[in-house]
Amino acid sequence: PKERTKATVYHSHTFFTVYAIDVVDPPADDDVSSTLVKHRISGFVLPRGLITVRLPSENDRVEFDIGAESDRFDELGGQQHGVGALVHALLDVVVDGHFDAVQALDDAIEGLEDELFEETGPPKGLQRRTFRLRKDLVELRRVVLPMREVVGAIQHRRLDAAETSPELDPLYADLYDHVLRASEWTESLRDMVTTVFETNLSLQDARLNTVMKKLTGWAAIIAVPTAVTGWYGQNVPYPGFGQPVGVLVSAAVILGIATTLYAVFRRKNWI
Repeated sequence: PKERTKATVYHSHTFFTVYAIDVVDPPADDDVSSTLVKHRISGFVLPRGLITVRLPSENDRVEFDIGAESDRFDELGGQQHGVGALVHALLDVVVDGHFDAVQALDDAIEGLEDELFEETGPPKGLQRRTFRLRKDLVELRRVVLPMREVVGAIQHRRLDAAETSPELDPLYADLYDHVLRASEWTESLRDMVTTVFETNLSLQDARLNTVMKKLTGWAAIIAVPTAVTGWYGQNVPYPGFGQPVGVLVSAAVILGIATTLYAVFRRKNWI
């Protein structure tokens, strides 16, 4: 059940296992479920035929469209090129699905970047969605990277067997190039989502520092009337003791110092 993507060349046939990917939209309030559905496809490449074994997908509502392979086979004029065209059609459909999955994850990461730098701050659930995308990329990477070995092994087997359809050689070369592009794109997205995750943490630290500066500034301003009233609350005579002018002096001291601190903190953008 956990077979990895691979290709094994035997004397009489070639066996391969690949995973097709479909992209699904989870519910709007679901930040946990994966957006990718994998379909395991195993194939026995025989001299005169291709036998495929497809296991049920992880999502019963989404099935692998084998009709797309038939259409691709007909577009290539597959009846003229034999089994090689049939294998190419299957792998080409699978790789196209990988590209669609990578594109969908790329768009999702761009959406996270836009939310990350909103003026009102990141919305709730951003961290959870970022973690879900990281998991999806890990799963996709396990599927996409080994495809190079699969396409390479099948192509080498064709060349070693001196297959009589050289017209397929550039098609397999183009398919291998697509696999490389999908692999490189997946690796770059992995770096991007890691950057988004780390940037979100850095922005949270920066916002926390800003809040702490504001709290510190207001605490310093509030400490002024506390200190002055505490001083004038002593049970010993002080300037203006028992006279109305004492209240005016204390109020003037409080307002003067508090205003000065507010102006200084405001100039330094602390509050």
